[in-house]
Amino acid sequence: MKQLDLEANHGLLSEWKMKSVIVLRGQRLLDEWYESGKDSIGPLYSCTKSILSALIGIAIDKGFITSVEQPITDCLDHPAEISDALGQITIKHLLTMTPGFDWPDFDKPYKALKAAEEPIRFVLEQPLISEPGTAFAYNSGGSHLLSAILTKATGLSALSFAKDYLFGPLGFQSARWMERAGINEGGAGLYLYGRDLARIGSLFVQKGQFEQEQLLSSSWVEQSTKLHHRGLLHYEPPIYGGYGYHWWHSPESHNGQCDCYFAFGHGGQYLLVAPGHELVIVIRKKVTKRNDAIWSRRLIFEHIIPACIDRNR
Repeated sequence: MKQLDLEANHGLLSEWKMKSVIVLRGQRLLDEWYESGKDSIGPLYSCTKSILSALIGIAIDKGFITSVEQPITDCLDHPAEISDALGQITIKHLLTMTPGFDWPDFDKPYKALKAAEEPIRFVLEQPLISEPGTAFAYNSGGSHLLSAILTKATGLSALSFAKDYLFGPLGFQSARWMERAGINEGGAGLYLYGRDLARIGSLFVQKGQFEQEQLLSSSWVEQSTKLHHRGLLHYEPPIYGGYGYHWWHSPESHNGQCDCYFAFGHGGQYLLVAPGHELVIVIRKKVTKRNDAIWSRRLIFEHIIPACIDRNR
């Protein structure tokens, strides 16, 4: 793929079980490919987390939430007997996956969270085993707390808030988001069209601006996508990275191509932004085994990015 021509590589994309690939430079479409021949609405899985992060940023910009340093006990009803311990956890700790809860690797309590009668209480009652801000543990429960915090602060579900302040202004075709008791699932559950997901990437490339309107502050774009914790930079195969505010962070030294950050969903779903090259890449892949996400990563870093970036720039 010396030049970006996705259709010419239909065989490779099919072999690697890709469902759709969209590549933009800024807002300009460079190429797109769909297994079915056209874009369609589909699940984001954990790419949902990065969209939720943007919504938290907008809520802070608009004054609904004070700051990322706000303790979660200011924002959520919680068991009084553990108030002191929970009071040490901030919104920032949830965003960086460092609240300190006992949450085994790769989100193992996720099914129990989904089955819990009171999911928010389920998360808050998990034992605290490390000081907040120190240990990284991938935790969709913390993401669900962020969705609950957003709803408590704004009086709107995450989906309603998104339609008013993000999806609507960006002109999205449609959006669905799974919810329970008025709280949209924080860690997953959002369904978007691929092109609409790519618009989120374009918004970040443009530092939060869309058609002369600042939908998201440039400071939030910078803070939320920079490295806050080493996260899973050491993981093999290298399908993850370090961690920001619900965005994965991958420096050139890690991926061999360029500094970038990305939303990542189960099985190899990506919204990747390489800001230095204004590149936005959306990949949807058939869900197989977790580590099969390496095929999406290979497509990005061995084929798409080399075809798009100017090494002499």
